[in-house]
Amino acid sequence: MIPYKHEPFTDFSQEANYNAYLEALNKVESYLGQDYPLIIGGERITTEDKIVSYNPAKKTQVIGRVSKASRELAEKAMQVADETFKTWKKVDPAIRADVLFKAAAIIRRRKHEFSALLTKEAGKPWNEADADTAEAIDFLEYYGRQMLRIKDGQPVESRPGEYNRYDYIPLGIGIVISPWNFPFAIMAGTTVAALVTGNTVLLKPASTTPVVAYKFIEVLEEAGLPAGAVNYVPGSGAEVGDYLVDHPKTRFISFTGSRDVGLRINQRAATHNEGQIWIKRVIAEMGGKDTIVVDKEADLELAAQSIVKSAFGFSGQKCSACSRAVIVEDVYDTVVNRVAELTNELTIGDPADNSNFMATVIDQAAFNKITEYIEIGKKEGRLVAGGTADDSVGYFINPTVFADVDPSARIMKEEIFGPVVAIAKAKDFDEAIEIANDTEYGLTGAVITNNRMNLEKAREDFHVGNLYFNRGCTGAIVGYQPFGGFNMSGTDSKAGGPDYLQLHMQAKTTSEML
Repeated sequence: MIPYKHEPFTDFSQEANYNAYLEALNKVESYLGQDYPLIIGGERITTEDKIVSYNPAKKTQVIGRVSKASRELAEKAMQVADETFKTWKKVDPAIRADVLFKAAAIIRRRKHEFSALLTKEAGKPWNEADADTAEAIDFLEYYGRQMLRIKDGQPVESRPGEYNRYDYIPLGIGIVISPWNFPFAIMAGTTVAALVTGNTVLLKPASTTPVVAYKFIEVLEEAGLPAGAVNYVPGSGAEVGDYLVDHPKTRFISFTGSRDVGLRINQRAATHNEGQIWIKRVIAEMGGKDTIVVDKEADLELAAQSIVKSAFGFSGQKCSACSRAVIVEDVYDTVVNRVAELTNELTIGDPADNSNFMATVIDQAAFNKITEYIEIGKKEGRLVAGGTADDSVGYFINPTVFADVDPSARIMKEEIFGPVVAIAKAKDFDEAIEIANDTEYGLTGAVITNNRMNLEKAREDFHVGNLYFNRGCTGAIVGYQPFGGFNMSGTDSKAGGPDYLQLHMQAKTTSEML
């Protein structure tokens, strides 16, 4: 077994890589607009009702039309998953891991194609799309190895005349509800974590990015995953999502998305339904309001660069994005001015053009919400960059910076999920940490300082699941920076970490008298 190392990112300054991506974009263009069925027990099922996926940079361009599951088809998928679980749970964990390793190899060979599809379907610039695909590969490679590590359980003590074992067994049927912002990486990671641990899955991908999820299911099939182990059931959250969350045969829900939907799922999952004989487990990652703190003893250029890249990478549509910065007053003006300069230098346009740093937001609803927040921001702070938007062709919002924002302002407190950053001033480092913690979220944060004692103070007092020193607050790597947050950011489930798989299993103790 080759030791785990994360998938390297593609260097697009190399002509061969650049041309390979252009070829991949052309390939994806060739199959845009196709119809995609549901997949239930390996059976392709076409419905009249469709979810239409559009290119957010060219909002009239259809990426694909995906059959939409009804409650009846969701029930069929549930029965198939229930039946398949009886055999899949008994498959040797090493064989289940082999499916993941094979899938990783297939995706690696088609890496640029998947990334190009993300560029078209999710509006991801080349580097962002490439990182998404790399992370999907990482999840497959890492979780496969983690399963091999824990497949024999954990050591426990035995006494003379007694043999004790501590084994992990799968939970049952899992509902995976994946997001649109990492429509490949998070969708793939949450799905295969459930599969490799011996569970069966009903996958309900985000309605804005269902095509890449379909392509992934095809990869799993090619890699040898038995029919029915994963079932592809895109559909309405209100109709299909609620039905599956409520279902008495659902054993766990793995959800990535907004705070409000996550809380709603958690509440519904806690309700006992007739025929249900367990407490449903919820694995949830629900967003953030992430802060970069800049100390007076800091590399100020690094600080400004970190804020801009963390705020505006993928148009700020990351739960880890820097949506607030808190800067100590001694260096406040210098950093704010430099952030404004760097922001104004960013290139915005169609993500298919690699010269653009930033592209669109995902859809009209996101566009409307973010532009409303920009108007709120104009009343709550001083606009120093951006503040404009155009949805005539695609959903483009210029990267926007507000300075002199009160720590209690709405744009400092509420998750905007777009290219908007609010900056507040702190009198000293202690106050900066207080402001950073003054949010209901606790996902990521960063501290830029050369003061060792302040770094250690932040390590202890800055209450987030992923804290970064002297770098931006985005870009966690599977197996290196396990990802998950505190408070309203979710269940701190630490995706890509050494104890993530155990969330999909239960421990069983057996004791034999010899």
